[in-house]
Amino acid sequence: MEEKIEGSLHFTPNDSLLQWSKWQLLDSVLPTGGFAHSFGLEAAIQARVVSGPEDLRTFVIHILENTGSLLLPFVYTLNTSPNVETWYKLDKILDATLTNEIGRKASISQGSALLRVAAAVFQEVPYFKTMRDMSLASGAVRFHHAPIFGIVCGLLGFNAETSQKAYMFITMRDVVSAATRLNLVGPLCAAVLQHQIAASAEELSKKWMNRPVEEACQTSPLLDTVQGCHGYLFSKLFCS
Repeated sequence: MEEKIEGSLHFTPNDSLLQWSKWQLLDSVLPTGGFAHSFGLEAAIQARVVSGPEDLRTFVIHILENTGSLLLPFVYTLNTSPNVETWYKLDKILDATLTNEIGRKASISQGSALLRVAAAVFQEVPYFKTMRDMSLASGAVRFHHAPIFGIVCGLLGFNAETSQKAYMFITMRDVVSAATRLNLVGPLCAAVLQHQIAASAEELSKKWMNRPVEEACQTSPLLDTVQGCHGYLFSKLFCS
């Protein structure tokens, strides 16, 4: 049986500090492990699916489309209903939905790190620590990233639009960063590319925003397959 986590979810954010919390949550130096993963880009390069900047642009846009269609519903639902019962339910659904073992492990790794960081950094919400401690003890959840990102944003006071666009942003940022470290593009080219892709990210965010979990779907099965091949690479820089 799953344990009930006692404690209040009521937290009134300080509006003057809310923006600072948002910027910190999106800061690349926040130790959530996002930069240990390439979202399948490393495998795509070695499989010659991606071989240059134009291929990279297409790859990132497809990753964003898949993120919007598959993961934004989980972010949205937990942002608007940041409670433990919903979290447990959606975590199990996502765990069953992610058929790519490499992607599943990456999601769990990043989600676990995010909740650990949230409990340590955002101490004005003691419920983060309570959630983490009790859930680790019960073993009731796998700690997937998208649901935890949604619940963290919800408890910090971010609205649904901000939370979902933030999730799209960190996905785009991490893929472009991986491309730089894989020497596919230089740092300046990567910055220009990220700025250019922002328009597509905005369109995709609007397209998939505020959808229920029942509508979550996979739009780029080929990319999911390529990422699944990451574990077979002879040499690799990233974990996924």
